[in-house]
Amino acid sequence: MAGSSHGHTPAAWTGVTIAFIGFCVAGAFMVMAQPVGFWAGMVIVLLGGVVGVAMRAMGLGQQKRAQGASHSGHVPAREPAGVEG
Repeated sequence: MAGSSHGHTPAAWTGVTIAFIGFCVAGAFMVMAQPVGFWAGMVIVLLGGVVGVAMRAMGLGQQKRAQGASHSGHVPAREPAGVEG
């Protein structure tokens, strides 16, 4: 997949970084047996997803490809329905 930029965008990096920090917070508080801190970490994880989606909506994510295009630009042929091969 040379030339693929899947996930190499500011939106993806920011969302994943925030989610990772939330995961670390939740894990630390889980070990310390502090449920409130654990759930706060889980909220941070969800916040990472929200931030990633918001940044993508602002144009900082990967641009959508034309429908039916694949990574190589080649669309495989399909057999008609009902044809067994």
